[in-house]
Amino acid sequence: MRILVTGSSGLLGSKVVDKLSKIYEVIPTYATKKIYENSVKLNICFPNEVKEIFNKYKPDITIHAAAITNVDACEIDKETAWLTNAIGTKNIAEACKEFNSKLIYISTDYVFDGEKGMYKENDKPNPINYYGLTKLQGENFVKEICKDWLILRTSTLYGKHDFKKCFATWVIEELKQNKKLKIATDQFTSPTLTDDLVEIILKLIEKNEKGVFHASGRERISRYEFAMKIAEVFNLDKNLIQPVKMCDLKWKAKRPKDSSLDVKKNI
Repeated sequence: MRILVTGSSGLLGSKVVDKLSKIYEVIPTYATKKIYENSVKLNICFPNEVKEIFNKYKPDITIHAAAITNVDACEIDKETAWLTNAIGTKNIAEACKEFNSKLIYISTDYVFDGEKGMYKENDKPNPINYYGLTKLQGENFVKEICKDWLILRTSTLYGKHDFKKCFATWVIEELKQNKKLKIATDQFTSPTLTDDLVEIILKLIEKNEKGVFHASGRERISRYEFAMKIAEVFNLDKNLIQPVKMCDLKWKAKRPKDSSLDVKKNI
């Protein structure tokens, strides 16, 4: 089986390539930074370029992990966010339909407004920031266009990467430099180790599942609690972590208060 991976240089995409290439034939694609010798350059914003790559490699499965995930950046530059996260996904979906490739689309807990938490797959999305809106539109394009698809919503991805930062690595780096951190006690998510998400993806591929699945860590935890656990594991100074409320943080975009996910469906 041949699997094409978009965003192969990213936090998740690189883990997908590392794991699945041991089992399947994997074609990594990248937009700006190449980290695999066999990586293929692909700008998902250009439909002709996307179709050209699909026509050349004819993947059986496409794992679409490429996206702009910086929430504040999406709020500031909405045009680029829409072009990449929404239209880029539309281009991938159309190519998957034309070349009969199953599409696995990586989405986010930020499609929800955060008013209740522990969201199930059939709960109604209601994004409160532009990042969530673009990812939800990506979901809609996948459903409307593709014949064979999987949408995986995940939350607060973390893991080791050579150059991509995540919440966990940011906390570690800042604490190692003895910097004080202000972390929200009233923002809850379901932190997800990238290695675990790849295992979920692999399991769903093997079972040939279809539809929407929540694919995250099982634990509902506040960002503050998560940061404190990180400090404990890496033996860093917890006293540098200052508990604050979300309203005290100077974000450009709103964040859901509780976007934790119920993952019982994929267990």
